[in-house]
Amino acid sequence: MSEKYRTEASNGDGGAGISSVTGGLSVAVASPLNPDRDPAASNPEQLLALAWATCLNATARVFVDRERRSAVRVEVELHDAAEGPGYEFHVDAYLSVERADNAETERVLAQAHARCPVSKLLKDAATVRVHVEEYAVS
Repeated sequence: MSEKYRTEASNGDGGAGISSVTGGLSVAVASPLNPDRDPAASNPEQLLALAWATCLNATARVFVDRERRSAVRVEVELHDAAEGPGYEFHVDAYLSVERADNAETERVLAQAHARCPVSKLLKDAATVRVHVEEYAVS
């Protein structure tokens, strides 16, 4: 397999400070559990939601004709870990396709989820689920 793209990100401050992509984006980050956090800062939950929503919908577009739109929304919740110390993410992705019935949307979701690189990273996690929903203009 040949490399198609490579990037690198770093964080030297932990849950409060800056996360950066080498030669690009810098994002202020703050733990959602910190009551004094900067409300304008992002967090891993938001970044995961953005990454998967973007990737899954870009992949779904391969399976939807150009005359229709698709949308993905991702919900990420932070929970106490079911086993062991710390926390875990519970993640739900919802795909909708304009003017599509449930069966077609399910087909697009199955194809996109099987092909999306972020989905491939998450697919074996017990706390990750995908769903279809009716398309709504936003």
